[in-house]
Amino acid sequence: MVQLTPPGSACSIIFGTGITSATPGSAKGLHLVVTDIEAARAELADRGAEVSDVFHDVGGVFHHAGTEGRVGGPAPDHKSYGSFASFSDPDSNGWLLQEITTRLPGR
Repeated sequence: MVQLTPPGSACSIIFGTGITSATPGSAKGLHLVVTDIEAARAELADRGAEVSDVFHDVGGVFHHAGTEGRVGGPAPDHKSYGSFASFSDPDSNGWLLQEITTRLPGR
């Protein structure tokens, strides 16, 4: 097991074997928050990950399964919380990069 806490972060993430009874590849909708969606996407792609193009949701909020309602490109004016890119890890778990440039009050 490895526990990582990014510099300046108030949260950690744990990687390892036997941490959960969930079937490998069954997790979907996991989020990684980034401040620059294009840079994060490019870095993943440069490292060999198959990552989607940047997209936003036709309704302005993307919190649903599947690809329906995706509009190509970042959210208008790069509205915080509105731009995404998706990829799967080697176990086939589904991840979303989410661009947050300005946090909502209290976050």
